[in-house]
Amino acid sequence: MKVLLNGICGHMGREVVRLAEAGYRGASVTVGVDAFGTECGSVPVYSSPADVPLGADIDCIIDFSHHSAAPALLSFARERGLPIVVATTGHTEDELREIRGAAKDIPVFFSANMSLGVALLVELAQKAALALPEAEIEIIEKHHSRKLDAPSGTALMLADAITAVRPEAYANTGRSGHGKRTREEIGIHAVRMGNVVGEHEVILATENQTVTLKHEAHSRALFAEGAIAAAAFIVDKDAGLYDMESLVGGKEKSTAALI
Repeated sequence: MKVLLNGICGHMGREVVRLAEAGYRGASVTVGVDAFGTECGSVPVYSSPADVPLGADIDCIIDFSHHSAAPALLSFARERGLPIVVATTGHTEDELREIRGAAKDIPVFFSANMSLGVALLVELAQKAALALPEAEIEIIEKHHSRKLDAPSGTALMLADAITAVRPEAYANTGRSGHGKRTREEIGIHAVRMGNVVGEHEVILATENQTVTLKHEAHSRALFAEGAIAAAAFIVDKDAGLYDMESLVGGKEKSTAALI
């Protein structure tokens, strides 16, 4: 599987290259795109998708750059008929519409987190929210000080999973001021410090007990592995919008259902 890697010179881009060079899932990075870098080993690197030659050998695109790159990269993917894994977070509503729109024409894998363990955490959090309908729920996420978006896309994904089974609930990001919390509130707290790869904790508390669910990433290679696995998964799929539930649970998502 030959990959065009957008954001190849960044931290996650280099992890993808390292895994590909080690033969992970048979992936090979044949083309790089990076607005801020010009070199990554022997891989040709272009500053924009528009600069990539028509004859470039590409089976799939992986995007580990910045959410603002989505429109141009999705346009490129549609023009070339290439499946794409969007592994960035922090997208605006307009960018999310671009992602969903592209899925009408090409396979698009989109997830706020590329970790199998996080996919399990989301499922467990949803089940716990159902099992403990009276519980108050808080989400705490921790990341390195270089991360740009807060709260993390994964924290929002957790909140969305919980509100799907608790329609009356709502997310309250960065609680401040005076006043008692409501039972319907899901507090989301973002911590940025040092070189923390990523931690997500869901706490459910009643008057008599507390349940804590937690996932901790030990290495950024975890997310690079997930992105390559996602690319291998969608490379031969029909147009549509796919996510970790598609990969892990075999529940394929279609544009008809999600757009």
